[in-house]
Amino acid sequence: MPARFTVGLTGGIGSGKSLVANLFAERGASIIDTDQIAHSLTGPHGAAMPDILAEFGQHMADSRGAMDRARMRELVFREPAAKRRLEAILHPMIRDATLAAAADATGCYVMLAIPLLVESGSWKERVSRVLVIDCPEPVQVARVMARNGLAEEQVRAIMATQVPRAVRLAAADDVIDNGGSIEALAPQVDRLHDLYQQYL
Repeated sequence: MPARFTVGLTGGIGSGKSLVANLFAERGASIIDTDQIAHSLTGPHGAAMPDILAEFGQHMADSRGAMDRARMRELVFREPAAKRRLEAILHPMIRDATLAAAADATGCYVMLAIPLLVESGSWKERVSRVLVIDCPEPVQVARVMARNGLAEEQVRAIMATQVPRAVRLAAADDVIDNGGSIEALAPQVDRLHDLYQQYL
């Protein structure tokens, strides 16, 4: 159990993790987004780029010196071993940066937004509670298609790399249902925010 009360927020692609995280931030929680940390590490001349280029070759950088995401995505979908090699570089860096940010956080409690919290295994031991943002799979698909301009089969391929909805829900201490309207989220966030403050 971490020394400070920490919530691990997760959910499948298109479930609305960022939206929910923003609502908790408005109520005073410190949000640390591991996706943002990963983007900074792999951005132009990011801290992970020398290791990524040494491992995968200079062609994995775009003209700005950032990781060529489309090229890397295509490689890791095609070669599972490449995905493991990339994760071996990124995951320790993401973990260290996340824990450092959590130590510096000034909010009433810390919320770590970790898309692959359930898949990673080790993050579950680093948080006090796991909060899953849930919505029906057809809603996920429609949201991601609209947001990212991807075809349905591309969205479903991404979803297939994540744990099934039932497995994610089984790992949850708390669940927010985001299958409906945005207005339905606030009461759920308020209830959990009140609960989390009781642990402080």
